[in-house]
Amino acid sequence: MRGEYKVPGGKLVAVDLEVADGRIAKAAVSGDFFLEPDDALEAIDAALLGMPEGASVGQLTGVVESVLGDDVAMVGFNAEAVAIAVRRALGHATRWEDHTFEIVHEGPESPAMHMALDQVLAEAVGSGTRRPTLRIWEWGAPAVVIGSFQSLRNEVDPEGAERHGVTVVRRISGGGAMFIEPGNTITYSLTVPASLVEGLTFERSYAFLDDWVLGALRELGIEATYVPLNDIASPAGKIAGAAQKRLASGAVLHHVTMAYDIDADKMLEVLRIGREKMSDKGTKSANK
Repeated sequence: MRGEYKVPGGKLVAVDLEVADGRIAKAAVSGDFFLEPDDALEAIDAALLGMPEGASVGQLTGVVESVLGDDVAMVGFNAEAVAIAVRRALGHATRWEDHTFEIVHEGPESPAMHMALDQVLAEAVGSGTRRPTLRIWEWGAPAVVIGSFQSLRNEVDPEGAERHGVTVVRRISGGGAMFIEPGNTITYSLTVPASLVEGLTFERSYAFLDDWVLGALRELGIEATYVPLNDIASPAGKIAGAAQKRLASGAVLHHVTMAYDIDADKMLEVLRIGREKMSDKGTKSANK
């Protein structure tokens, strides 16, 4: 039994296991990480022995951490990464390679239709009637998309929205408002089974599901990095924001909007951006 986990921005951790009577009987951790001293690897392997095959990521992380002294240096991975790889080896989690994705890239749709498509596709993936899906959006009209917990009154200036022909819609995920104009925005939705992020905290799942697009941006010469909790940034400022919804049916909806040519003046006439938020993000990223 083998499980692998690539730490976002870090190294690959692999675990080979054997199970007997419901407990881990043999364990061998490997990978392209750095670890000092060398014998710490033997201690990690030994710590996993006897753990029940149903042990949680938290329990596995705890036993690994318990054998790591103050002199141990782990570079490119940590105890939690080992635990996640163990869970994958035991069949509790899946990898990207375990899934065949459907790609959806249709013509422009209205903002309301995009919100509906996200929810319907996520429900279908959760019910098992559809494979994991990457959907690339084409916007048919200017829009403001607010998070599921935001106040419309606090976030949007209705006169500004009407003046600029901006449609306001609400998505099923949390997070902040996004100002959208066709032709200057890339939006995509990644809908996957929860098993792909099994054992990951919300913060780690954002980094994990964004990791592939960071690699793609770097191949285009853009020095993109993940900024917790849900942003992608370049040296010039924020270039993308992500939002996520975990459905009770077992699907995870992760959608990202990258804006590369925002009319910042128009955005400020449509959105009510308070001083508190401005102090954190500012508008330079919109004007870059």
